[in-house]
Amino acid sequence: MLKFDQVSKRYPGSGDALTRLSFQVSPGEMIFITGHSGAGKSTLLRLVALMERATRGTIFLNGVNLSRLPDRRIPFLRRKLGLIFQDYRLLYDRSVFDNVALPLLIAGFGSEEIGRRTRAALDKVGLAGYERRYPMTLSGGEQQRVGIARAIVARPPLILADEPTGNLDPELSLEILEMFRDFNRVGVTLLIASHDQNLVSRFAHRVIHLDRGRLAA
Repeated sequence: MLKFDQVSKRYPGSGDALTRLSFQVSPGEMIFITGHSGAGKSTLLRLVALMERATRGTIFLNGVNLSRLPDRRIPFLRRKLGLIFQDYRLLYDRSVFDNVALPLLIAGFGSEEIGRRTRAALDKVGLAGYERRYPMTLSGGEQQRVGIARAIVARPPLILADEPTGNLDPELSLEILEMFRDFNRVGVTLLIASHDQNLVSRFAHRVIHLDRGRLAA
């Protein structure tokens, strides 16, 4: 599904965030990306979502060479990805329903299908009945669940989660990762960036460990 071949990313004035990174991800894997702050975890995910472009090397996603993908095709690529952020990235002037439904609206789904899928996604993350609430009235954990519902509502084959438990307490963090494991059990591929080694160690899944932008283990 995903292949990094000697990928490097350099930011002007700050050196290489990633250096000659090579690895592969098979469909249906759930993989943790670990490392210290600044190790390159977020950069790796941003390259997959084409929020950044690699400086050198090649990234293939489902056989598509992302290095050669024109900018106009990026929105279509992202429709096949679920993106989850540490800072939630919710629209605070819109209801929970509208936040979750946004990917479906962009993709051109009809109102009936949008309603059905949005309610199903909210139910999946334990937020049934929250449709009319607004993000600012929710706790941090509830806001993260809204972000997760938004990521899964279009049923993408690949989910990228950047420190999804970084702002949550240990109990809720474990609950969120258990939810991700449930998604994985039905065939969804997940790449999860996390600095929490203790939490990651509780799951028997493959780990890609980065150290100053290089593959350490």
